[in-house]
Order: sequence, then structure tokens, then C-alpha cells
Amino acid sequence: MNSDQALAALIAGNKNFVKAMSAKQDLQTKVLSGEALKVQKPFAIILGCSDSRVPAELVFDQGFGDLFVIRVAGNIVAPSQIGSIEFACQQFGTQLVIVLGHSHCGAIQATVDALLGDSEEISPNIAAIVDRVTPAVHPIVCDHEGEDRDDLMQKSMRANVEQSVRMLRMRSRILRGLIRSGELKIVGAEYSIETGVVEFHT
Repeated sequence: MNSDQALAALIAGNKNFVKAMSAKQDLQTKVLSGEALKVQKPFAIILGCSDSRVPAELVFDQGFGDLFVIRVAGNIVAPSQIGSIEFACQQFGTQLVIVLGHSHCGAIQATVDALLGDSEEISPNIAAIVDRVTPAVHPIVCDHEGEDRDDLMQKSMRANVEQSVRMLRMRSRILRGLIRSGELKIVGAEYSIETGVVEFHT
């Protein structure tokens, strides 16, 4: 499946999820069996947040083996995440990477609070996450200080997604090569916890 086909499948899957969510219906889990259990062939890679309200397989109405999902607070980019994406691209030939941010993200909230001087003391490990988010969020906070908090959070989340997309393109020779050859597309996206809708940055 090429990147355009994979993106179309995710868009269609999210529409199914939103429809089921609005109708308060259950989604059917697609379970692997037989030979499919032995061979991994995900058609998309999702770099998403650890937030328990954003399960990528459900959000995109996909089943076992369909998605290669990497979850880390704030969907940040660090060497381990880059390596995981490189592995999936090289081993499985997956041609689409989605960086998935979401509304009400705790990592974004912690970063905004720290920049506004509203934060409580945090552990060095949480600070390491905030430090990775800060370059994206700092200009937003400086330019929009005093703005409605929800709007500030939304703009900060989007800037963080865009930063993660740039970091994946900049910090991996392997991913850059695949992009140049037309074998990989990296796309940012935003998930609304309230509506279930994923908005893609295309």
C-alpha cells in the first residue's frame, strides 16, 4: 500500500470511528489469524501521545497488524522514536508516518504552564519531555500571552506536531532518503478528544 492509499484508509477509518462514537456503537476488532499472525505488515506508522484517550487503532478503526504505533508523551521525537520508525520503514516497507497530536494534551499543558511560570516542580524525567516540546511552544506563548487558554493550547499542540514532523525529516538520513525517492510521506494530524475527528495537515 503506498502512502496515498494508506492515508485514504486512515481517513475512511476515522470516519467510521466518528460515526460509531456519535451513535454510541461498539467498533468491531479485526483479529488476525493463521499466516497473518506470523508476518507483520503495517500499512501506516503512528507516532502518537501516550494519553489513554487516544488509542490509534480505535481512532482509525484498524485491527491487529494494521498500524505500527509508537506512543510517547507529547508525541515527541527522540532517538528511540526515530529508530523505531526507521525500523518499520526498512523492515515492512511502510510508506506513511502520521504524527498524531491531540486536544487536552498533558505534555503541552505542562510546557505552557512552565513557560508562563504557572508550573509546580516536576521531576527531571518529565522536564526532559517539556524541554523537547518547548522550542515549538515558546514562540506561541510569547506571541499570544493573555490569549484564551484553550486557543493557546490548540495552537501549541499544532506547533508541536509540526515540530515533530520537521524533526523526523531532519534527523534521519534514512527517512530523508525514502522521502526523496517517493517511498515515504510524513504527515501531521490532530485528534479531537471531544468529537473523535482527526484533522490531517496536508
